[in-house]
Amino acid sequence: MAIVGGSGALGFGLALRLGTAGVPLVIGSRDADRASEAAAKLAERVPGGEFSGAANGPAAEAAEVVILTVPFRSQSETLTNLKEHLREGQIVIDATVPLAAAVSGKATRTLGVWQGSAAQQAAEMVPDGVRVVSALHTVSAALLSDPEHVLEEDVLVCGDRKADKRVVAALIERIDGLRCVDCGRLETARITEQLTAVMIGINVRYKTRAGIRVTGLPEELWPG
Repeated sequence: MAIVGGSGALGFGLALRLGTAGVPLVIGSRDADRASEAAAKLAERVPGGEFSGAANGPAAEAAEVVILTVPFRSQSETLTNLKEHLREGQIVIDATVPLAAAVSGKATRTLGVWQGSAAQQAAEMVPDGVRVVSALHTVSAALLSDPEHVLEEDVLVCGDRKADKRVVAALIERIDGLRCVDCGRLETARITEQLTAVMIGINVRYKTRAGIRVTGLPEELWPG
């Protein structure tokens, strides 16, 4: 699996948790040296973990599943640069949030996206045959990076193919304490992405790092 933007806060935190769970990872960055540095830091923190670093393009080529963890201001450029590297059959997990902070606005506000959401914009930009699944918008990067913190929250997953969402859920749920909830088609990402701004506001007011938990669900959320 590859994490594009893996040297950033969210990407690094996800890599730390997934590497601890035994998932081999390629850390991608615009700069290959920076990616290698991040991989080395992860290897120090997770003895026995399997990490390597590469520029975003080669990193994406090496994986069946690619997690995109770049800021919204970099999403379009990053996906444009990945067009020659992504291939049919891959799944891109888009964690992008169109926060107003991308254009020097408030992090508690979001920007309008012509396609409806950052995930839908990603789906328009990836090559034919590459499927986009939206997820990981409300999980704190800081808490992911703190292995002593016990996670206990839900990840809201949107996508147009049930099979793709099931693959993504199985991967994310390798992180202890994360449970994936099927929130419907990719168009629903225009709602779930907005929740990031809501959670930032809540966390600022209460000086915490709260997550989301959906109650009343059946025990089996992803039946075969």
